[in-house]
Amino acid sequence: MARRPLPRILSSGNASITRSREFARTAADNATDVLQPLITITRGLRLLAGAGRQKWAATPKDKRGPALFLVAACVLAFALMPYGSLIALVTVMAAAAWKGRERTPVKTGPDEAETARLRSLYEALVPYFSVADDPGPLFSHGGDWEKAFSGYEFDGDRRLTRLQITYPAYFTDSEAASRARIERLLHAKSGRGREYRFAWDEEGNHLVMTVLGALPTSIGAQRFVTAPGETVLGFTDGDAVQRTVPVHDGDTTRDVPPVVWRTGARSTEPHLLAIGQPGSGTTTLLRSIALQALQHGDILIVDGSGTGEYACLTGRDGVLAVECGLTGALATLEWAAHETERRLIAANRARQAGHPLPDDIRRPLWILLDRPGFLGHLAAADGRPDPQELLQVPLRHGRAAGVTVVLTDQFDSLDTLGEPVRTHCRARVVLGHCSREQVESVLGAEPHTTPATDVPPGRGYARLGTGPVLRLQVPATPDPYDEETGEAQRQTVLGLLPERHTAVEAAVPAGAGVPDPAPPRTATVAVEGLAVTD
Repeated sequence: MARRPLPRILSSGNASITRSREFARTAADNATDVLQPLITITRGLRLLAGAGRQKWAATPKDKRGPALFLVAACVLAFALMPYGSLIALVTVMAAAAWKGRERTPVKTGPDEAETARLRSLYEALVPYFSVADDPGPLFSHGGDWEKAFSGYEFDGDRRLTRLQITYPAYFTDSEAASRARIERLLHAKSGRGREYRFAWDEEGNHLVMTVLGALPTSIGAQRFVTAPGETVLGFTDGDAVQRTVPVHDGDTTRDVPPVVWRTGARSTEPHLLAIGQPGSGTTTLLRSIALQALQHGDILIVDGSGTGEYACLTGRDGVLAVECGLTGALATLEWAAHETERRLIAANRARQAGHPLPDDIRRPLWILLDRPGFLGHLAAADGRPDPQELLQVPLRHGRAAGVTVVLTDQFDSLDTLGEPVRTHCRARVVLGHCSREQVESVLGAEPHTTPATDVPPGRGYARLGTGPVLRLQVPATPDPYDEETGEAQRQTVLGLLPERHTAVEAAVPAGAGVPDPAPPRTATVAVEGLAVTD
């Protein structure tokens, strides 16, 4: 059968129909805006009437008579009152307008998408939190997820930001492998690319998963509000420590929670070991520590990599030596060992005589070594002793002598670290992207957070002694002589550096000056009778 052609109005009048529909829709919207007060009052009157009917239905029959009498008395009072009818009308209209206003509905539970995500997560946890002979399993396929998830929060993208799980008592939460399996599953199902913290309550059989925010990376080197003997390694989460320090972040000043490392005679972690990947920020950490140590002490720097990252410190007041070569490094470390012994003898004699400590041993001495494993390889090839052997005396007796040792190296040189370094460097830092196993090999404990995929320089973990593993972001302390350093950061670091030695300034020809942007590549610094040439 041949199809009949469409009417002309339907085949050729599409544009006119579309314009008519748009005009009608616009007119309806304008009418709604104009009549919005009337609509609101009408809705309020309907709600008030419904509330009145419910109140009347809930009133017992023996009390309905007195209620009617009370209502009639009120109506009569308004009728006899001057302008009473107008007041009553205005009151009813105001109550109707308030009752009929548009209010944002209060969310009392998860929506459909959030419920689907929670149910999917519940089903994924069933094989881990259930056994075959459990008569009343908390986790079962097709079970009630609301009994297992006692608390949950979502962000604007309907992704979990917090989840509290109640698990059965027979789950082996005391085993690290069992906990790691659950954490990996929750990390994968809740969304990768974010850091999660897992808090296990073995006593109450609860697990709380929380999404952590990013640590601030815009805080640079500055004078931190600390006491002598305290060094700010970086910044961490607000609920991880019980202290904050004021810092300058751009043009503002705010309080942030720091990771404070305490050194001195009463410190239980007198020495620090930092391990990281190439470009992870270990050199930045060492520069930050050097700038803070120069406020109250003297420093020796041994740059095993020989890249000149510490040239800005050469010849500064308080900087006894900056060494890059093997010969100078061995001579400097040998002097540091003798200096430690001298301080111990002087302190012992002063205590035996009942005198205060001499002034020449009160000022702390810091030994900063960057990549000692590389120097150890050069020493072995040249038939010389490993520089780490010269650190045994400062590491073992440095706390009593006021000597602090800080070592930084990379993961590929972790096996070359000697036993004194592993034993006495109880403050540990791991920087850069690394697995949980690598973090545990250095810190001695796994972090309670999942490693981040995108790690900025200076980001990692820290552990002081037997304390908890803390997230860490090192303050930005770039090399001021690096061409890629911004002008603002360059001036900030240069402003924190001490003045140059008089001897170094005298070695420069008259009129040449000692400009900061071009430090001398060769300098000789006398260290109490020991000439160290760089």
